[in-house]
Amino acid sequence: MVAKLGSDHRQLTDAFDGICLGKTHLIIDRDTKFTESFKHLLQSYGVEPVLCPVQAPKCNAYAERFVRSVKYECLIRIIPLGEKHLELAINQYLKHYNAERNHQGIENQLIRPEILSRDGDISSKKRQGGMLTYYYRQAA
Repeated sequence: MVAKLGSDHRQLTDAFDGICLGKTHLIIDRDTKFTESFKHLLQSYGVEPVLCPVQAPKCNAYAERFVRSVKYECLIRIIPLGEKHLELAINQYLKHYNAERNHQGIENQLIRPEILSRDGDISSKKRQGGMLTYYYRQAA
């Protein structure tokens, strides 16, 4: 199992709910935030840090694009009132992203499409107070 993470390494190796719990590798870039002492800490917990290749701008392109989408389509529009609120907002966005949002990279299709009707009235489903809206046809 592999964990992929940005530069925030708090609670990484917590024995109960650390993000690296049960993982064997952590993919990190060559940012100076990932110091040798941090890498040794990971190794002491049995997690091997794996560095991205040098000068590989497309190595993290998909992950970075997803993080940018989460920031600009979800998090920039709310003020999280705590960790649970933030987690709820991100989970709602993930449902929207995976099942209700068209993706240009796959010819404007949905990642996990439901079987939709070609006829019927157009309805909408709203998430996060209407910030995320999904339009679909009701079955006739």
